[in-house]
Formats: sequence, structure tokens, C-alpha cells
Amino acid sequence: MTGSDAFDASVDDMTMKKIGLWQQIPSRAKRDARRSFADRETEGAQAKADAEILAVRRATAEAWIAVWTAQRELAALQTLRDQAALAVKLSKARVAGGGESVSDALATEAALLELDNRIEAAQADKRVAQASLARWVGDAAVDASEAAPDFNALPMPEANLLAAVDQVGPLLSATAQVETAAAAIDVARAEKRSDWSVGASYGQRSGGRSDMIMLEVGIGLPLFSRNRQDRGIAAREADYQAALASREDLRRQEAARIRADLARWEGLKRQVALHEDALLPLAQDRSATTFAAYRAGGDLQPWLNARRDELDVHLAHAEHLGELGRAWAALAFLLPAETQP
Repeated sequence: MTGSDAFDASVDDMTMKKIGLWQQIPSRAKRDARRSFADRETEGAQAKADAEILAVRRATAEAWIAVWTAQRELAALQTLRDQAALAVKLSKARVAGGGESVSDALATEAALLELDNRIEAAQADKRVAQASLARWVGDAAVDASEAAPDFNALPMPEANLLAAVDQVGPLLSATAQVETAAAAIDVARAEKRSDWSVGASYGQRSGGRSDMIMLEVGIGLPLFSRNRQDRGIAAREADYQAALASREDLRRQEAARIRADLARWEGLKRQVALHEDALLPLAQDRSATTFAAYRAGGDLQPWLNARRDELDVHLAHAEHLGELGRAWAALAFLLPAETQP
């Protein structure tokens, strides 16, 4: 009603106050599809959480390995310092006795200072590594004094890693996306099903008329589905195919990365074994032999050369140990803990 009689409930004797309820009832297919879609989204969120847990475990392991490597390097340098300090004392004594030139004494002191400089650098590296580890485990546990795991053995057989490539962190999320996209297709297809609706209302009429109760039942008709629902289904199917292709590409990348990491780990194992079985013992024997000859009155230069070579071998060994540990961590923390034996 418009004009001067607008909003006046007493003007028209057909005025009625009405109150009612209306409930839409989606088809069973729609309810099932939407429930499945919600479940897939929940699983997708859990997959992202699992992938993040794997990344944190690997980062924590690498930070611990960095501290452990720094401590190994520092211990090796401090062991070499004892011999260098003894050489300085011996050189000074020989200079005082007239059996050695001052330049040789200065050379031994320079060698000791060089070693002290390396020790200071190693201590700084250790503090940096401890700060990185504290990020993951807290300030109360930044030491890596306990024994390291066996970096020559993986928690699961190498063949099983490739067989379980679908369980690696990036593929967990990719698989969840594929399943969510498939559930979205079911939701789009269910839109072609009709929905029911029911309603009830009570009307209080004026003008002495009887009150009125109404019951309504409705059914939705998904007309013109070619321009509406079918297009939505086609779009969701395209999303599904894109998710499939993305997962397959990622799967190939992860399989190639696992093979590369295995090859790198195997190569580092051989390098570390070569250092421990041959290079380190040879360098130590050479340094000890030349130092003994120097103490017996021989020349200083052979020992200086041997000591420098031994130092280089120790540093290279520490570096390879760190690389081996990181290569091991990349494979050992590749899969969720529950999938490993």
C-alpha cells in the first residue's frame, strides 16, 4: 500500500500479521558431496601440518649436525695445538743454546698463531651453530656432546625411499589437493539434483476473519543446466586434471631428488672413509715422524709442511663429516616417522 495509507495497519480490513518458518532440505547427494568435500579439506590441512613437521625435524637435525661438526673440528684443532706449542718451546730452547736460528723460532710461533686463529674461527662457528640449534630446541639444549647417529646407515632401506615417494612432505599436500579437487567435482555434479523445502506460517487476520495456518512444500528445479551446472562441473574437472598433472610433475621431481641425494650420500661416505682409513693416519704419521726428527736436531721446515698438510686434512675431514650428516638428514627425515620401520 502506498500514499497516505502506507504503513497503517488499520486501513485495510485484509491486513494480516504473519509469522512462519522456512527450511531448505538439500538432496542427499548434495549433503554427502559437501560432507566429503569438507573431509578432504580437513585432510589437506593435516597434510600441510605433516609436511611442516617433516621440515622442522630435518631443520633441527641439520642444526644439531652443524654443532656436532663444529665441535669435532674444534677438538681436532686443539689436539694439533699441543704439538705446535711444544714445538715453540723446543725452538726457543734451541735458539738459546745456539742450535737454531731466530727465524726458525719465529716460524714456529707463526704456526702456533695461525692455529690459534683457526681455533678462534672454529669457536665462532660453534657459537653460530648453537644459536641456530637453540631456535629449534631452546637455549637449554644447544650442545651436541652425545654420540652422533651412524651416518653410514639410513633408518630404512634405500629401495623403500623411492617406493614411498608419495609420502614425502611436498607430495602429501599435492595428493590432498588432488583429492579435494575430486571432491569438488562431486559437489558440482550434485548441484544438478533438486532440493526440497518446507515451510509453515501462522497469519493473524483483522476484520473479524479467522486466523490462517499455511503449510508449503517446494522443490527446486535446476533448469538450464547446460549454461549453469554443466559449466561448473567442467571447471571443477579442469581443476582436477591440473592438480593431477601438478602432482605427477612434483612426484618426478621428488623421485629425481631422492636419487640425487642417495648418490651424494654414497659419495660422501666413500670420501669420509678415505679420510679416516688413509689420509688422516698418513698425515698424522708424517707429522709425528717429522716432529720427532726435528726434536732430534733435524730441520724445522719438513715438520712445518707436514703440520700444515695435517691441518688441511683435518679441516677437510670435518667439512666432509658435516656434508655427510646433512646428506643423511635429507634422507633420514624424508618420510613421516610412522612410515619408517
